[in-house]
Amino acid sequence: MNAHAPAVPGPLARYLLLGVTVLGTMSNNIINVPLRTIADDFDQPISTAVLSVSAFILVLAVAMPITGWLGDRFGPKTVLVLALLLMVAGQIAAALAPNLGFLIGMRAVQGLACSAIPPMVMGMLVVFFPGERLRMMGAWAAANGVGQAIGPPVGGLISDVLGWRAIFAIMALASLLVLLGIARTVPHLEGRHSRLHLLGALLLSTGTALLLVALTALSLAAVPQGISGLVALLGIILLGGFLLVSRNNDRAMIPPHLIIESRFLRSSVAAFAQMFTLGTVLVLMPLYLTGTLALSLSQAGILFFVLPLTMALMAPVVSRLSNRASPRLVLRSGLVIIIAGGLGTGALIDGRSDPSVLVPVSALLAALGVGMAMVQTPAAAGATRSPAGSRGAAIGLFNMLRFSGSTAGTAWVALVYPLDDLLLLFAGCAAIASLGLALSFVGPDPA
Repeated sequence: MNAHAPAVPGPLARYLLLGVTVLGTMSNNIINVPLRTIADDFDQPISTAVLSVSAFILVLAVAMPITGWLGDRFGPKTVLVLALLLMVAGQIAAALAPNLGFLIGMRAVQGLACSAIPPMVMGMLVVFFPGERLRMMGAWAAANGVGQAIGPPVGGLISDVLGWRAIFAIMALASLLVLLGIARTVPHLEGRHSRLHLLGALLLSTGTALLLVALTALSLAAVPQGISGLVALLGIILLGGFLLVSRNNDRAMIPPHLIIESRFLRSSVAAFAQMFTLGTVLVLMPLYLTGTLALSLSQAGILFFVLPLTMALMAPVVSRLSNRASPRLVLRSGLVIIIAGGLGTGALIDGRSDPSVLVPVSALLAALGVGMAMVQTPAAAGATRSPAGSRGAAIGLFNMLRFSGSTAGTAWVALVYPLDDLLLLFAGCAAIASLGLALSFVGPDPA
């Protein structure tokens, strides 16, 4: 992003930037609660309807490095406004979807539009408020938590009262209002000359897309596992090609040495682990609540409110803790809580269909929310403080890895949920979080 910031924007502009973060996060999870209703309306199995969640996250993740580079090149406000225009169009089209395939396509369009939101907003907050990085990242994390908190219950309530199609119509109107507000109040930042090695960018995006598609395809019975394995292998080969062509290349979109630098690496892997668990829980728990426990959509949405609400409330607390103590210690503590909370939740609900589990489940969801908040803010601050943090493409890559975690978590649910082994589902989350915890010890502690 542009290093020479204009005058500090007013409070309304700051709230609108955080508001568009809320909307982007809501767009991700707002159909999770009525997912079963959508599947029934189109007479399709849940495993196919889950693709309307996967398609959004997959495109969102893959496009982020490119949209981050576009923000550098043409200015973050310009790219954000254009992305919101695309979002409005995608929401309106989704509301009119004639079949599930069309809906999945429009969810992919929405994911493309939302891919600009995290790198643009994070970059502008850092430029506009350079001396308040942790506080701004805490506010950004809180906005993410608010979006996660209100998305499922809002989706459930709207679907109960007006039908699931009304969700997209209302989101289109909200996106249009935020777009108009940002266009009027957020200061313009000029783009800058930013080199793009086209071959490297194509290898990175295509390799990531193939890897995530392979993960998603593993959950589809119609796709042989051998084909999924070959697609994943091709994705890995292309990502290796990206590293080779970008090494010692002064036109590289993201130089590889910045990616493997310890602060960026450990922040990205921790964020991936946090989002893997969040993606798993966001898809699994509504299915468990509306299926096994037979709760209504509204009841499930309200109960599920606990986890993301805790994330939102904890974000400012975490930013203060990170300022007073070690951000790395806070991050590690959050990963430990995610590991313990995930295993506890899996052990509690596995094979249980009686409503008596609702109170302890709520407590464990709150604990998971605390752990995720303790990872999200230090990870975001660490990535923006790293040597890669001044590049929009690198911030896009950080967010790509975050949402790749969510995509992998969604695919993990689609793959394991039919086995009716919920403890195994959460054990997978604990394993990924343990990897993030191990890598948090890489490199020296920052001053």
